[in-house]
Amino acid sequence: MKKIEAIIRKSKYSAVKEALHEVGVNFFSYWDVTGIGNEKEGHVYRGISYSTSDIQRRFLSIVVNDDFEEATIEAILKAASTGEVGDGKIFVSDIKECYRIRTGEKGGETLR
Repeated sequence: MKKIEAIIRKSKYSAVKEALHEVGVNFFSYWDVTGIGNEKEGHVYRGISYSTSDIQRRFLSIVVNDDFEEATIEAILKAASTGEVGDGKIFVSDIKECYRIRTGEKGGETLR
């Protein structure tokens, strides 16, 4: 099993969610996060200067069986990309075990 964590633009969340559902990933967690980016300059909009060093993003946490790893990553890459700096990152790590709390069942079947 793999844990796939993705930090994406909030504006791309709906597209990513739809792309994940299309490849069969129907369960994941997400939350809003703020991070520090590489951009040092602020932007001025209607005479008001805004700091862009604190960046609002959405963090997705997805656990999938090994056979869904590539499809999940490809779905996120395709749906989240704008081609601009700041599209986000994807991190992949191994999951040793998974348990279904209700039944005590363990293993990859708990993800279905």
